[in-house]
Amino acid sequence: MRWLFNLKTMSKKDFSHISIKDYKHSTPIQIRFVDIDRVGHVNNATILSYFETARVVFLDEIIGRENDWYERGLILAHTEIDYLLPVYLEDKIKSYTRVTRVGTKSFEMENVLVKVKDGKEIMTAFATFVIVCMDYKTNQTVEIPSSWKEKLMKN
Repeated sequence: MRWLFNLKTMSKKDFSHISIKDYKHSTPIQIRFVDIDRVGHVNNATILSYFETARVVFLDEIIGRENDWYERGLILAHTEIDYLLPVYLEDKIKSYTRVTRVGTKSFEMENVLVKVKDGKEIMTAFATFVIVCMDYKTNQTVEIPSSWKEKLMKN
């Protein structure tokens, strides 16, 4: 069964201000058969995993791998997702990622999941995340390293 959704009735939020052109980074996502739920679309928890995959790829490319992620790393402090359209096994999807705010110890990111159909990208989910820099040895939040801040603010 396929559902038809109307974005205006699905969410009270207005997503008309979201432009994919504002996102410099995209990650193609492979949909696996195991991602599909009982009603035939990608499960909402799996979409969170897709965003996590895109976030890890983004951070690897932006911050790099020179960091010892076992000593100093990042924790996910807050997640908010709006599911706008269902995603199905045969859909071709990708996630766009960008940083929207960089603070002293935390930064905010946005992800947009789109499916590509007839050459057009259709937004299926929108998410915001708050990421906090953490020292795992002391179990304390720490300031974002200045070298990271510069890189994050450019993206």
